[in-house]
Amino acid sequence: MARLADFRDTVGIVTGASSGIGAQLAHDLAARGMRVALFARRADRLEEVATEIRRAGGDATVHVCDVSERASVEAEVGKVVERAGRVDLLVNNAGYGRHVLFKDHDVDDIERMMRTNYMSTVWATKAVLPAMRRRGRGWIVNVSSVAGKLGQPDEAAYSGSKFAVTGFSEGLSYELAPLGIHVMVVYPALVRTEMFTPEVLARMPSQVQRTFIDPPEFSRAVLRALERGKYEVTVPRYVAIAYAIRTLLPRFHRRMTARIRLPMLPDLGT
Repeated sequence: MARLADFRDTVGIVTGASSGIGAQLAHDLAARGMRVALFARRADRLEEVATEIRRAGGDATVHVCDVSERASVEAEVGKVVERAGRVDLLVNNAGYGRHVLFKDHDVDDIERMMRTNYMSTVWATKAVLPAMRRRGRGWIVNVSSVAGKLGQPDEAAYSGSKFAVTGFSEGLSYELAPLGIHVMVVYPALVRTEMFTPEVLARMPSQVQRTFIDPPEFSRAVLRALERGKYEVTVPRYVAIAYAIRTLLPRFHRRMTARIRLPMLPDLGT
């Protein structure tokens, strides 16, 4: 079991680092001594995060990157490898969701979501792999979602993209382990970020909204799992009970999901 317990003098890439859980992970990795490369589209937000990290004594570089474009991902990863000579950790965090019924979801957006949420993970992993293989060590953290374990209404396309991340990560973990490269997949439940706008929250049951956690709690759980050599982690952990219910009592799970989620969707039958 490959553990990442000492972050000092290591080099990491975090995609989707301009806000939310990506920014928090970047802060916490830098605080532990990692030189962090920040990837995202929004240059101004990336500069803010990098400045905060440097003021706290950390090392951060800014890489303006559209992860939905393969060439952009490959070019920016190449710059990190050229500058640092290595990549110890890749965190594939970039992604977005839509709370919209599939019948109303624009196909072009579904395609872009798949590129952003899944293909970016493939491209970035491919790009860092030669450097990790040369050194015979490395860690890859892929951020999926509980929706990548349990398909969700009002998020069908998002669930599909995250199920892809889940399957890719599990298969890859077997392939790369003999090469000294550890793959861990993370399943966040509800983390309080700017993705959850008032419009999105209006489509979610109030009892579900009460389960939100903050990015620092999420980041601590991820880094703790890395230090312990875990292959997967659900945050918060108690949510994983739903996986067992889905497996052991599938009809009950369907009834409960429908009962909780569907009444909040006024456009379901239109």
